[in-house]
Amino acid sequence: MTARPRLRELLLYFLQLGTLGFGGPIALAGYMQRDLVEIRGWITPEEYKQGLALAQLAPGPLAAQLAMYLGWVRAGMLGASLVSLAFIGPSFVMVLVLSIFYVRYGGLAWMQAVFYGVGAAVIAIIARSALKLVRTTLGRDRLLLLLFGVSALVTAWTETEIVWLFVACGIVPILARLGRRTAMPMALSVAPWPLLGLAPASSAGILATILGYFAAAGLFVFGSGLAIVPFLHGGVVLQHHWLTERQFLDAVAVSMITPGPVVITVAFIGYLVAGPAGALAAAVGVFLPVYLVTVLAAPHFHRFAENPRVKAFVDGVTAAATGAIAGAVFVLGRRALVDVPTVLIALGALALVMLAKKLPEPVVIAAAGLAGLLVRGVAPTP
Repeated sequence: MTARPRLRELLLYFLQLGTLGFGGPIALAGYMQRDLVEIRGWITPEEYKQGLALAQLAPGPLAAQLAMYLGWVRAGMLGASLVSLAFIGPSFVMVLVLSIFYVRYGGLAWMQAVFYGVGAAVIAIIARSALKLVRTTLGRDRLLLLLFGVSALVTAWTETEIVWLFVACGIVPILARLGRRTAMPMALSVAPWPLLGLAPASSAGILATILGYFAAAGLFVFGSGLAIVPFLHGGVVLQHHWLTERQFLDAVAVSMITPGPVVITVAFIGYLVAGPAGALAAAVGVFLPVYLVTVLAAPHFHRFAENPRVKAFVDGVTAAATGAIAGAVFVLGRRALVDVPTVLIALGALALVMLAKKLPEPVVIAAAGLAGLLVRGVAPTP
């Protein structure tokens, strides 16, 4: 029999997980299953499976969306709201503190040396994550692998992400599996929403622009939070020119050395653009659509969870998102791997995350930062 926890107990658990939970979305989802289902018995296996299925089908970072759903299961909209704050809050505060230090000391040689090594390690970790996603989400499905390849090549070639390519990749499996008649209504229903908020900056102000941009970007995170990286690169660096290539790579690194969802990197970006208010606007923007999707879809999830059109569309978009991550490895790698030491650091980091699978990623990043500090200290670059 499942023990029904007090809301306070549930919030304390997610506050702890958000503070100490490293390892990425799959690891965080595994912690929730172990702690809430197997050990405490607060969530039934069926409730957990439904939450995991929703997190995989709907756009949004998997771990955050699963946490919101489990909060909804136990205390409705209030539970989902408070669990969201408890789970996301700690990593947001940590990123905010790191942002302050980065702005204040980013011009110092020692910090530049640290991120010199960290940036190389980030490329290795993203590459490993892309490979893992290919194995776990695409398998041997030739169609999905083809869509993955197309998305990767387009991202690498154009150095940005084409929204309609993702939509097309979602429609192709519907056509292939279910036929044109069932695909057309689906295409019409999903085609307009990806364009929301992707317009250039408006006169409404920089905070409104940040809020709208990151809200739209969050709609393209399927499964791994790293799926947002290629979208952010195109908009933040190339379209809006908010960050330089170096700063963007540093932003991704900051998200990897903090616990909780990877997409919290948006808070770092927002801070560099518009200070604390920008960090808050970016975080609210990327997580608010995820929250709304969860609380609105949760009561009706059974109606569309097994819909073959929905599953086929999500499979195609996931393949495109994984391809975009792989393409981003090439794009960002050209900026981070600038000499022999950075290439060696990247290869060393890749070997560590591939061979020592239980080694926490923040440890690898810390080691890379130390290596960068040593290299720059021994052989300073002009």
